[in-house]
Amino acid sequence: MNQSILFNDDIHFDEKRCAWCFTGFLDGEHITVQIEEKNYPKNSIVTDATKFDWEDAVENWLEEHEPNEDRVIKLCLN
Repeated sequence: MNQSILFNDDIHFDEKRCAWCFTGFLDGEHITVQIEEKNYPKNSIVTDATKFDWEDAVENWLEEHEPNEDRVIKLCLN
């Protein structure tokens, strides 16, 4: 687990991006995570377990990738 990531508890559905979004800090820099709506429609209930799964997916993704220049991580999860 990457201890340099701190996630904020600000998960919300962004209509403009058609994605669930939340923010955090990666090595002290602000990042935004976008989870595509494909498997999580905007009317979904986001449980604590879902939040944990999303955060875990971000940590796993970061083991091999870097956020883009806008500090955005876009994930499509099942």
